[in-house]
Amino acid sequence: MSDPIYDLHCHSTASDGALPPAELVGRAKRQGVDVLALTDHDTVAGLAEARQAAQDCGMRLIQGIELSAGFESHCLHIVGLNIDPTNGQLLEGIGRQQITREERAQKIAQKLVKKGIPDAYPELRAAAGNGEITRLHFADFLLKHGYVETQQDAFDRYLSKGKPGYVPTAWAPLAECVAWIRQAGGVAVLAHPLRYKLSTKWLDKALSQFKAAGGQGIEVVTGRASIDDIRLSYGFALKHQLYASQGSDFHAPGNQYLELGRLAAMPAGANPVWDLF
Repeated sequence: MSDPIYDLHCHSTASDGALPPAELVGRAKRQGVDVLALTDHDTVAGLAEARQAAQDCGMRLIQGIELSAGFESHCLHIVGLNIDPTNGQLLEGIGRQQITREERAQKIAQKLVKKGIPDAYPELRAAAGNGEITRLHFADFLLKHGYVETQQDAFDRYLSKGKPGYVPTAWAPLAECVAWIRQAGGVAVLAHPLRYKLSTKWLDKALSQFKAAGGQGIEVVTGRASIDDIRLSYGFALKHQLYASQGSDFHAPGNQYLELGRLAAMPAGANPVWDLF
């Protein structure tokens, strides 16, 4: 009997994913995923629908979240797995994050107006409803209206640090985000550690602080990870005695490299984070 397929990082329309939670679960089931974690940005709004869909199709759902956390002058993403989405301290923290995210969205839109790109905020707020507006939403807006040719082009020209639509954001500190996850009974995992483009020295410093705050895992296998990426990430897991996690970071259909359940094998000997659930 083959080992269960775990995908512990994905997004729905509750944040910046393209599929509603129930459709996301159905797609994961068709892709052969056995255990799925829904980890929307700074919200647990999609979990009830996902939980019901998973129950209906016989899949195990891990309730999760992805929090933006401040570390020095950097923004790190912390995935919380196996959380209690009704925990008061977590919900209070999420509320603060959502205010920060909303303020950032308005500021990005204002900066785009100065570059001759009007109407981003009202369109995105109407489309998102009660959901969160992320930079990916702005990238899609710029692509839809012909200001850029690809999502990556939107980040390269407008949304990344140093570009005209970039807004520096004061997210909750790393230790505080980890504490919210732990208070909700969850496991804190540093998401996609190589994507931040930190030097080894700085990533070691971040992981030391993360571990000291109660962080327990690191994503070793991600949808974009090469064999070398996996080897490097696993090295950080071993060095800091962290459990190994895996997740596609799926947002939308159409990218074969970021498909639900499409993940390389976990390194032999790794301690999988699901042992903590």
